[in-house]
Amino acid sequence: MENEDAILALAALAQSTRLEVFRLLAKHEPDGLAAGEIARVLAVPQNTMSSHLAILTRAGLVSSRRASRSIVYRADLARFQNVALFLIKDCCGGRPEVCAPLIADLAPCCPPQKGNARDRKPVVRTLV
Repeated sequence: MENEDAILALAALAQSTRLEVFRLLAKHEPDGLAAGEIARVLAVPQNTMSSHLAILTRAGLVSSRRASRSIVYRADLARFQNVALFLIKDCCGGRPEVCAPLIADLAPCCPPQKGNARDRKPVVRTLV
């Protein structure tokens, strides 16, 4: 990862609404959420949410796909992992015992499920 890529991702997350969006999408992995549902849950106007989602998408932190009349967004956890690893890449100066607690805290909170999560069909919620 290049410095510019990390800066773009961190800048995208350095705004409270976008940080909330990313955390919400991470919580709803692997299914993702429709754009309108994200706006509703966070009580943000849809046009404003669209701008926030575009910034997160350009930073590579979220991806989207069309599902009928909705656009479903998902957190790109691999990209976020790359950013986090970039930040601590040179941690410890060759002394892994210094970074061990940090690395342990970065371990996933949930055990992996069988099968590829990206192949599962997302739940799409549309606003009526």
